[in-house]
Amino acid sequence: SKPVQVFIIMGQSNTLEMGKVKGDKEGSLEHAVKKENLYPFMADGSGNWTTRKDVRNVHVMGSGGPGKTREMRNDWLTVSGGKIGIETGIGHQLGNALNAPVLILKSSIGNRSLGWDLLPPGSKQYEFEGRIYAGYGESPESWAKGTEPKPIGWHAGLQYDVDIRNAKSVLADLGTYYPGATKYEVAGFFWWQADKDFRNKAHSSKYEENLIALLAALRKEFNAPEAKMVIATLGQTKKDATGTHGQIINAMFEVAGESGKYPENKNKVATVYSHPLSKGGSSSGHYSGNAETYQNIGEAMGKAMVKMLQSK
Repeated sequence: SKPVQVFIIMGQSNTLEMGKVKGDKEGSLEHAVKKENLYPFMADGSGNWTTRKDVRNVHVMGSGGPGKTREMRNDWLTVSGGKIGIETGIGHQLGNALNAPVLILKSSIGNRSLGWDLLPPGSKQYEFEGRIYAGYGESPESWAKGTEPKPIGWHAGLQYDVDIRNAKSVLADLGTYYPGATKYEVAGFFWWQADKDFRNKAHSSKYEENLIALLAALRKEFNAPEAKMVIATLGQTKKDATGTHGQIINAMFEVAGESGKYPENKNKVATVYSHPLSKGGSSSGHYSGNAETYQNIGEAMGKAMVKMLQSK
């Protein structure tokens, strides 16, 4: 009888399922659970993967124009197939804490930047080192100042549009994705991204501004003005990083409510420091597929969301 509590995961490839499940060596989920006795709630007394009937796990993916959406997953939260992602840790934390049905709704795809592909509506063009960078809906990504831009078959924010459209299509057909459900509310967003942005100085320089705009846009899109957001940093990036890595991790911490820079984000935006949770590797190599990295970061993101939801 309670509205389904919807939590939307967005970002790029590391939000997908990249952690190895099978294997008897360190790095696989099987090894972590059955050899190291980690994450005991993941398996029952017979060694079978547990299934939660209070947390639904849905993933849709698409790129480009209409008609290219794929349903990647629509089931109760469990381990099936060869990979896991952050949604597993997130889902268990939320399922344990909330006295309501939970829907984890992932709408994301790999190799996308916040400064271009996922740029939120309302973002304006700007100048950086003699080039003009596209605002939302504009094309190409950038052009020399004083020249006429020549549009390409992609525009700023196109992947944002696709991901939002896909997420809304799930919610419009709620009963198919959460059997028996008739109503929902979007309670929060999870964001793990930036591998592509740190490779572009202009995009890195605007990351903080774009994060603030993204949260505002998502709340508007889903009619969820009080929805929380949890951001995770890139696992390889330390807090004292310099260059574009430093710009991005600093931006992620600045927008969090704890920083005090944006008082309106207190108890509404949290940032998870992924470096000490990662078991090695980097975002570009999907952390060598280490399941513990994805499980650890997912659990930390889930805990951060629960903390905000339970705050006064």
